[in-house]
Amino acid sequence: MELANIEKLVEKYENAETSLQEEAILKNYFTKEDVAPHLQEYKFMFAYFDIAKEDTYTKPIKLETIKSKKRNLKWLSVAASVALLFSVFVGKQQFDEYQQRKKAEKIYADLTNGLKLLSTNLKKGEQAVATLYTVEDKVNEALK
Repeated sequence: MELANIEKLVEKYENAETSLQEEAILKNYFTKEDVAPHLQEYKFMFAYFDIAKEDTYTKPIKLETIKSKKRNLKWLSVAASVALLFSVFVGKQQFDEYQQRKKAEKIYADLTNGLKLLSTNLKKGEQAVATLYTVEDKVNEALK
């Protein structure tokens, strides 16, 4: 009779329908030495429950409050805004420097072209004066 009762209690235990008293009966049965052979697997399970009950966790558990996370999110958004403003400011300065450099390069190119034009015209004038000197030298030779 006791074995049939234990089998019914095991079935109820597997379906999670047992009371604390019924679980105590099962625990007492499976801690004994004489357990039915077809119920030996439950003996190991209840033996493990007894051993696991004695285990304790000794490390402290640190819990963070939710409020601090919200505060961090607020500071994060402020930091992101500051970083964005800083990058816009630095980017504007870089863009202005680029525009000035581009303008200076254009002025330099225009000045270089103007000086080349002046140089070519001066060379033409120099050649004309050189021919005048040669003509004058020949006239002076002829007059002598």
